[in-house]
Parts: sequence; C-alpha cells; structure tokens
Amino acid sequence: MPSFFFLSFFTCSLVAWLLLAKSTSGGGGGSSSAGAAAAEEEKALRVLVLLPKDNSYLFSLDRVRPAIEYAVRSLEANGTLLPAGYKLRLFYEDSDCGNWALFSLVDMVALKRQWPDLLLGPVCEYAAAPVARLASHWNLPMISAGTLASAFNAKTGEYSHLTRVSPAYSKMGEMFLALFRRHQWTRVMLVYQEDKEQRNCFFAVEGVHAVFRDAAFHIEDFAFDQGVKYVDDVVRAVQGGERVVIMCASSDAIRNIMLAAHRQGMTNGDYAFFNIELFNSSSYGNGSWKRGDKYDLEAKQAYSSLQTVTLLRTVKPEFEKFAMEVKSSAQKQGINDDDYVNMFVEGFHDAIILYILALREVLKNGFTKKDGEKIVHQTWNRTYEGIAGPVSIDANGDRYGDFSLIAMTDPETGTQQVIGNYYGKQGRLEMLPNINDFWEPKLRIDDNRGTEHPSNTPCKSSGGLGESAVTGIVVGALLGAGLLMAFYFFRKKYKITIERRSQLEEYNIGKHRQLREDSIRSHFSAA
Repeated sequence: MPSFFFLSFFTCSLVAWLLLAKSTSGGGGGSSSAGAAAAEEEKALRVLVLLPKDNSYLFSLDRVRPAIEYAVRSLEANGTLLPAGYKLRLFYEDSDCGNWALFSLVDMVALKRQWPDLLLGPVCEYAAAPVARLASHWNLPMISAGTLASAFNAKTGEYSHLTRVSPAYSKMGEMFLALFRRHQWTRVMLVYQEDKEQRNCFFAVEGVHAVFRDAAFHIEDFAFDQGVKYVDDVVRAVQGGERVVIMCASSDAIRNIMLAAHRQGMTNGDYAFFNIELFNSSSYGNGSWKRGDKYDLEAKQAYSSLQTVTLLRTVKPEFEKFAMEVKSSAQKQGINDDDYVNMFVEGFHDAIILYILALREVLKNGFTKKDGEKIVHQTWNRTYEGIAGPVSIDANGDRYGDFSLIAMTDPETGTQQVIGNYYGKQGRLEMLPNINDFWEPKLRIDDNRGTEHPSNTPCKSSGGLGESAVTGIVVGALLGAGLLMAFYFFRKKYKITIERRSQLEEYNIGKHRQLREDSIRSHFSAA
C-alpha cells in the first residue's frame, strides 16, 4: 500500500511537472513568437498603390504593376539598397480616377487595420487631391508620377507630403519660356482640347499659362472639343489671335489643324506652331505627319512649320530589359498598343527606388519608418539614378523637367529630328549645331507687330518694299492730310451745334436715369 501511494504521488508529481514545463515552454514560445512578429512588423514596408483598373488609362494597374514589381526585385537582388531585414509589401487598389482612391486609403486603415507606410499614386488630379490632404494629415509619404497640375506646386499646406517624380506642367512652361526668350517673343496663343474628364491638356496649358503670366507675356487661349467644325473654329481663332501658337490635343486633332492651317496659307513662316507631346505617348500630340493616307504629302508640307516638345529620353542599357519585361506583362493582360513604357511606367519604378533611398537616410539618423515628414524631405532636393537615367528632384519635391524640341530638318523627305534640348536643373536650352538650318529661317515672326496679321495667302515678296508699296504709302499720306484738313474746318464750323447737342444728350440721360430709379423703387415697393 505505501508503495502504491508513493507511486501515485510520484506519477501525479511527474504529470504536474510536465504540464508546468509545457506551459512554461509554450508561454516562452508565445512570447518569443510575439516578439518576432513585432520585429517583422516593424520592418514591413506597406506600399498602397492607388491606380485605376481601367486599361484605357496610360497609368492603369496592369500597365504600371510590372514596373513596380521590377523595382522591388531589383532592390532585393541588389542587397545593399534595401535596409537589412526590411521587406516591401505591395497592396493594389483601384483608384478609378475619382473618390475610390480616398475610400481605398480609409478602408485600409479603418477596416483592415493596416497602416500604409507609403502611398504610390494616384495620378489623376481629382483623385489625388483628397488623398494628398489626408496623407499630410496622417504624416504619410506620398509619391506620384502624376498630379502634374499647378495647384499641387504649393507644398507648404495640404500637399506637404507629396513628391512628384514626373515633371509638372509648369516645368514644361519653363522650357517654353526659355525658347521664347531665345526668339525674343512675348506674345502667345494657347490652343487646347478640352475633354471634360481627365483634362490633361487643360492642366498642361494651365501650367504653361502660369509661367508666361509671371513673365508678363501677352496670352490668348482657345479651348475646343472634337465636334463637327472644331478645325475651322481653331484656324479662325488662330487667324484672329497671336501668331506664335502652342497646341495640346490628340494626334489626329493636331494633324487636322495643321492641314487646315496649310490650306489657309499659314505655314509659310508667318506663324510658328508648337505641339505638346504629353507623357511620351502617341495618344497626345504625336509629332508624326505620316498616316499612309491621301493627305500624307500635304501633311508633310504642313508639318514643316510644326515643332514638337516632348520629354528628353536618355536610355541606359538596363532600360531595354526593363521595357521588354513590362511589354511582356502588359501583353499577357491583353494590352496591345505602342504605349507599353511611358512616363508613368518609368516614374512609378523610380518612385520605389526614391522611397528606399530616403528611408535609408532616415533610419541612419535614428528615426523610424513612421517619421513620414522626415522621409518626405529626404526625397526632396536630391539626384539619383532612375531606370532611364538620372532623376533630379528640386527643393519643392518636384522633378526637374528635361525636354527635347523636335522639328522637320529635311522638307523633301519629311525627316524629323531633335534640334534642341532643355535641361531643367540648369535652366539651360541647348540648340544642336548644324541641324536646324531648315527650321530657323521659317520663324520670322516680328513680335513688335502686335495683333497685326498677314493675309491668308502665301507671301512671295522679297525682303524690301516694292513699287506698289511705295505708291500706297504716298497715296495714303496724301489722303490722310486731306482728311485732317476737312475735319478741322468741319469742327470749327459746327462747334456750337455739337455743344448744344451734348447739352441735350446730358439732359436726356438725366431723365432716363431718374426713370430707372423710379422704376426700381416702384418694383421693390410693390414686392
């Protein structure tokens, strides 16, 4: 019996000890797991990508996602850029170029209880504005390859956490300003296509307008939509406006306008036409005249008076590999067009790189990924290597704009080449030597002639005054002198009559004014 009690006591003690040991080891393991999870969470970088699913946008998720993931793979393979232990976690949400961008951000924080460390996008101005305001309030870094409108230039208030890795439209305005100063032009007409949705051309022209306004230029503008008679309306507006014209429209609209201008004799050198090619895309302002139709020959002649402004391209060897991967991924999603790699695709790739470079600096200085304002300021005022070349961000968090000017250098063959480049960081416009011989003589616009316009027929006169011009001047002078003398005698003879008539008119005006006042008082008293 004693041995039974002893064995029972021993067995119970052993079971109790095992249970205690298990609970102790389990508790320690749980604590250890919780600590590991907390450490992992601390080094998890949540990136919320806000772009539209609709592939009609040049910056849709299917188009941009391969570029972002290419950047992440490059960082992980590099081994030195990404801070030790940190991992990028990507979350993609449909922004729909509207309120869904804001809703997606709020849902992630309020419903999913996941706090993003970086916002990529949106691109559309109307979608980006509320997101940027909330990012500023929540101290979240926001990097976009869009939001290019001038309204986002002010970074001291509600857009304080926004960094733009594509040149804002005002940067393009600086390029045009340098070009106009080179030619000593101070008058311009801005013509743009109004689509009432994304309004890309409206915002682009607005950026140019703001720069010219600050330079005290004389500016006229004309907006059109692609209705039945839009070409005639545009040509008529240009004929009644200034003779240096900057246009932003679809590629087809630009071609139709230039054809109409050519038929009106406006491409002989009395007008200078500039065309904005947005986003390095064929959708907006493609400077190519050739379409393979019956108007090609006429278009070639017309485009000899058209210069196209586009983003400067500096391609690295790595870019070719990047472009092929992006194209392959886009084609798998059913996207089959020529705009696989545009400004937005490149920009969001570079945005990931920029964020990691800024984060490294912040961590080095003893701060954390939660110090959003410090990360934002580390993205500003710096130059780094992007997928297509150097990327320079100014002290206001906006990318400097480098642009190229393309013109027809051989009217016989219709060859178009880059004739000049503008470097935004240096504010320098460089025209290429020995390449603009066919272009320069055509721009003989005399800015001092103000609103005077030439006839709509091609001018074939020589540089001097002909016999008929001299005769016209003499006859005009004689007629002017005769009219002045007649007016003098007329005024002297009928001076008294004019004074009496003026007194009568003043009396009548007084009566009519009193009648209006009585009528107003009567109306309100009746009410």
